[in-house]
Amino acid sequence: MLFDSHCHLDDPRLLPHLERLLPEAEAAGVTAFLVPGVAPQGWHRIRTLSAAYPQIYPAYGVHPMHAELLTPQAVSDLFQLATGASAIGEIGLDYLLPSPSRQVQQQAFRVQLRLAAEARLPVLLHCRKAFEDLLAIIREEGICGGVMHAFSGSLDSARSCLRLGLHISLAGSVTYANARRPLEVAAGIPLERLLLETDAPDLAPEPHRGSVNRPSYLLETATRVARIKGLSLEELGRATTGNATRLFRLQGNTSQLNL
Repeated sequence: MLFDSHCHLDDPRLLPHLERLLPEAEAAGVTAFLVPGVAPQGWHRIRTLSAAYPQIYPAYGVHPMHAELLTPQAVSDLFQLATGASAIGEIGLDYLLPSPSRQVQQQAFRVQLRLAAEARLPVLLHCRKAFEDLLAIIREEGICGGVMHAFSGSLDSARSCLRLGLHISLAGSVTYANARRPLEVAAGIPLERLLLETDAPDLAPEPHRGSVNRPSYLLETATRVARIKGLSLEELGRATTGNATRLFRLQGNTSQLNL
């Protein structure tokens, strides 16, 4: 069984269709989902989803593109939500964005790292063109575990993340015809530090590239990674779901995860 460690089921492109998409995903072997927050106004939708569907686990955070929304009230709300969360995220740095400024992004990132550490929760990390700064801030602030989501860096960069105790999550880009670095990362990182994700509705794998990504498409990514690592799909699913269960401390729900 497969665990989708990063899936935006609250996105308007997916939310109205969950009654169809979730059974479709289950038929493909995808039985559990971690749904990350990106802005305070969306946190209530994620909480509602996790209450309605036992296979959905909530994470709450402010994405770097919304860093200016991390007001004192939002921090207070986030701390309250953390008691029922599986992770804090999606948080991080994105230097491809014209705004917010790097300074604003870094401050929001630090505040959320500190909150996660206080709540003893792992973090879901977003990073684009900010790798050195992101790792430097993590070294300074500390973490209680976490994952580099939709990792697109080199194998050397992945190893730098592993040395900080992070997991690496692979998404649909590992299936692309022109993929090179994702294949090296998939082959080179230890199985016990690997997660899988769709990042739906984005990053649809081949042969669906360019369309709205769906939770069931995780099977395409898992099949490709299993082939790269010389494993059966069942072996990869058991290992990556076990990794997610331990990282996000979901042991109380292992019956739902079919371990």
